[in-house]
Amino acid sequence: MRSPIRLVCGLAALGLAACQGFAPASAPATAGGRLAAVLESGELRVGTSGELPPLNLRDSSGQVRGFEADLVELLAEAMKLEVRYVVKPFAELLPSLERGEVDLVISGMTITPERNARVAFAGPYFVSGTSMLTRAGLFEHVESSEELDDASRTFAALESSTSERFIEEALPKAKRVSTRDYESAVQLLIEGKVDAVIADHLACKLAIWRHPDADLTALRTPFTTEPLGIALPADDPLLLNLVQNYLNTLKDTGQLTLLKARWLADGSWLETLR
Repeated sequence: MRSPIRLVCGLAALGLAACQGFAPASAPATAGGRLAAVLESGELRVGTSGELPPLNLRDSSGQVRGFEADLVELLAEAMKLEVRYVVKPFAELLPSLERGEVDLVISGMTITPERNARVAFAGPYFVSGTSMLTRAGLFEHVESSEELDDASRTFAALESSTSERFIEEALPKAKRVSTRDYESAVQLLIEGKVDAVIADHLACKLAIWRHPDADLTALRTPFTTEPLGIALPADDPLLLNLVQNYLNTLKDTGQLTLLKARWLADGSWLETLR
């Protein structure tokens, strides 16, 4: 695990602020429960796509980085655990959690009733929304999704995402193309094979930063408001409680704001991409 970013408040201060929120590595394991097993193993298995910058990405050496990586590594350090990333396509992350192959999933995942019926969620740690990325001049002055619902239009979205469901529900007349990652959808747009990409607002901003010569544009205001959360096993309230306490502490001490400023304010981190 790479050394996590050092912020204004140290991990020691963070631990004190948690007010018993973090379980020390030496705490006696109770019978059963995933939290006890995680503490005993010495590592935190984190499921992520590694393809949703600036939330998560792989740098030039293949290491997972990003806003979510810094967040989860602070959690692991407080728990005295090593992080082991399990990188999978977005659509395979929740099934991996349900099979017990990872201990948590953090990958720009919106908290929805359907997902929450399968797994638990801690958070939200960020609020985003479904937006639209397109070529400049193609759609002028779009104010609602109803204006886009046309059989002559084709939209791309990430497979198994809320954006894909948005197209199904809000744009039923339009054609839909599903991709395994955001960049594939953006390339379809740049090549003129789709009219727009329906995606998380951050993903749209990233595409504009990443392709400055492609004449791309995004909505100023997303179509929806979506809270992002950390997915956790449905059968362990202790692990859920620990992670939620941690997120509350990050927010209360200002650490979360600093992480957002580092990764979400602009595209200066783009040099870390492969």
